[in-house]
Amino acid sequence: MAEIVLIRHGQTEWSAAGRHTSYTDLDLTEEGERQARAAGERLAGRTFAAVLSSPRRRALRTAELAGLTVTETTEDLAEWNYGRYEGITTATIRESDPGWSLWTGGAPGGETPDEVGARLDRVLARASSFLDRGDVALIAHGHSLRVAGARWIGLPASGGGKLKLGTATLSTLGFEHGNQVIDAWNA
Repeated sequence: MAEIVLIRHGQTEWSAAGRHTSYTDLDLTEEGERQARAAGERLAGRTFAAVLSSPRRRALRTAELAGLTVTETTEDLAEWNYGRYEGITTATIRESDPGWSLWTGGAPGGETPDEVGARLDRVLARASSFLDRGDVALIAHGHSLRVAGARWIGLPASGGGKLKLGTATLSTLGFEHGNQVIDAWNA
């Protein structure tokens, strides 16, 4: 049975520093470009019925360096909108808001977990529409793909907080006995 392969974009200057990056459109670092090419090597020989990507440069460049042809871009795959916390690290945020968690409270001036979950539900439905023709790749961002993983297995968006995801990693969503499962994570 076909699978959905999640591909997180390669490293950027902000991801390396732990800064929340949603709408700020950054390029990959040299390390991020190396990571994207390595992801492509791990995907060598695999074909996809569809390749959906976030429209951000870091995702599109990762796809290009991995040797994938994007068939569709969608804002629904964009990173969680961090609102006023854009560009700030969790440690800095917690200096003024010690109990803050993106996974439970969202971001002031940005999105709530439920809003991000609704976007990723649409992405998963779109990706699923291609599975009768083969595997599907989703190229996006750390938090949005973590939400995709959680939603695939029936958890609320906040469940993504339990799924760590490194840059340029591959994760696979599939099926076992008709149930939606995570086949591989953060590989």
